[in-house]
Formats: sequence, C-alpha cells, structure tokens
Amino acid sequence: MAAPIRLVLFEPDIPQNTGNLLRTATCMSVPVEIIGPCGFVFSDRRFKRAGLDYLDRAAVSHHASWRAFSEARRSAPRKGRLVLLTTKGSIRHSDFRFEAGDALMVGSEERGVPDFVHAAADARIRIPIAPELRSLNVAVAGAIVIAEALRQLDAFPKEAA
Repeated sequence: MAAPIRLVLFEPDIPQNTGNLLRTATCMSVPVEIIGPCGFVFSDRRFKRAGLDYLDRAAVSHHASWRAFSEARRSAPRKGRLVLLTTKGSIRHSDFRFEAGDALMVGSEERGVPDFVHAAADARIRIPIAPELRSLNVAVAGAIVIAEALRQLDAFPKEAA
C-alpha cells in the first residue's frame, strides 16, 4: 500500500533539521523526497546525529534539481497535490483538507522557496503563530503538518499490540 502523504524538502541547508525531518517522517511511515542542491553533505556528522539510527530505515529519494523533481512528478502515475508550507500561505494548516497522495513541501531554512515554486504549488498553507514572530523551525513545522495530515486521513502507523 502506498503511503498516504509524502514530505518534500526543497534545497535543505541545515543538516540537523534534515536529520530531524527524516527521523520524524520515518517514525510516521512517510517517505521523503529531497530536492537538491543541499547545503551540506549527507555524510555530515550533525545530519547523522539528528537522524540517529533511523536514517537506514528512511524511505528517501533524491532529485538533483527542481526540474528533475517536476519531471518525476509529471511522469508519476498518481501525482497528488503539491502542498507548500509557507508563512505566506492563504489557509491555516488545520483548515486545509488533506488528501491521500499529497506531497507536503518545506523550503530551505535560509531562503524558503523561489517564486516559481510558489506558483507551482497546488496549495499554500501556514501554521498560525504569534503575530510578532517570524516563523517556526522547519523541522517543527514539518512535524506539525505531517501530524495534522495523518490525523485527518486516519493514517498514523499502526501500533504494536
């Protein structure tokens, strides 16, 4: 059975955040797609420390560029929607209706995503935070939205009896 959602990381910069997102996604049985270039090497010790021993179990695919990712999406049998997590989102994550097949995208920690990625997204959602603050850590934001999507889809991993 295919995973109900996917997590997409756009040009991640910080190895600890990527490791934490991979660990979270692995624990939730969510595959991850990474769009390069990345701001670090995947053998980085900070990346490995953040991912702990979960990295060997992670379902990760790499795309060399936005173009490669876009081509892979176009040729996929079940494309699903591209849902961008952004502070510029027009709808709150908790008001958005997630669907099986959605690809949840987080941007680079330093730059977010460029305008052409915003334009390509099927939906742009935000997590409400205190108005005087700028944003959440990308790993925290990813975890919050993964949890909400899985809750709505009743798709959390089955626990051992």
